This record gives sequence, structure tokens and C-alpha cells, in this order.
Amino acid sequence: MAKPNVVTKQELLQAAQMCLAEKGIEKTTLKAVADKANVSQGTVFYHFRTKEQLMLELVQSLCDSSWQALQTSRGSVEEALEAAKERCDYNSAYHRLFFTSLAASLSLKPNRDRLGAMIRQENVYLSEVLAARWGMSPIRQISMEHWGILMNALIDGLAVQALLDEEFPKDAVFDALQHLFDYISSGVDS
Repeated sequence: MAKPNVVTKQELLQAAQMCLAEKGIEKTTLKAVADKANVSQGTVFYHFRTKEQLMLELVQSLCDSSWQALQTSRGSVEEALEAAKERCDYNSAYHRLFFTSLAASLSLKPNRDRLGAMIRQENVYLSEVLAARWGMSPIRQISMEHWGILMNALIDGLAVQALLDEEFPKDAVFDALQHLFDYISSGVDS
């Protein structure tokens, strides 16, 4: 029997995350989340009107916890790359969720705007991480803001490749990416 409707949004997001891990994105429904959280479907509907909204909230929650962990540990380029590497995998639930939400959101302006805001927030954070490392851009023609955008796009592009290629050489590619940032950091190319 479902428990009374005293469940937090965060608890529902945790139930959704478990559903995703067990059932995959396609079979994760508002009803499946309600069953996993042992609440009525109406309770889930109260917090999330659609599966797309639930997925967006879950992506936001995952992004927020990832950035909070980096900020708590005084995030560095190395820590940001390591966190990205850990999520970069053929079976990555995080990136499957993110890119599925992204695709579904392209036709829904509020969702599209929200994902766009999340990506802009990541860009700003990455710019701050790089500024803390470098002080200023090692290449005058590239602003720190643009470095953050480039790093975010590079990492997201690697995630797409890993999702599509079971043989993706994740360790070697992230080692190469670390060497690239070390090289840029050395100021050799400025």
C-alpha cells in the first residue's frame, strides 16, 4: 500500500534515479517512480507534471550535486576532468538522461531554456575553475568565458562519443585531455 503523500521532491528524484538504473529511460514512467517511492501516482504528478519535467529536474539535481562536490573540494581542472571521466561511459545513465532530456526539450521552449541555463551555469563554473588555475587566459584572443564554453563542449562531445562507442578509449582520451590542459597551462602557446 502506498504511504501517505509525505514525500519530498528529492526522495522522488532518488526513486527516479533508481528506476533509471533498473529499468532504463524508456521504462521509467511517473507510475514506475510512484511505485518505487511507494506513493500514489498523484503525488509524483503533483511534483512533476510530465516525464520530461521529471527528467529535467533529475538532470538539474545530478548537475547540482556534481558541481557542489567539486566546489567542496575546491574544484580544480584535474578534479573536473576526473569527474567528467567517471561519468563518461557507454552505459552512463547520467549522460543518457542528459542527452535524452536535451533532445526531448528542443521542442519545448521552457525546458529548452532551462537546459540552456544549466549549460550556461556549467560554462561559468568551468571558466572560474580555469581562471583560478591560470589567472588569465594563456591565449590573449580567447577569453576566460570562451575557455569555459570550449571545455564544456569538449567534455560533452567526449560523452557523446562514449555513449555511441563501446570501445571508446576513455582513459587514453582523458589522459590526452589532461596533457592538453597542462600544455596550455604552461603558457607555451601564449
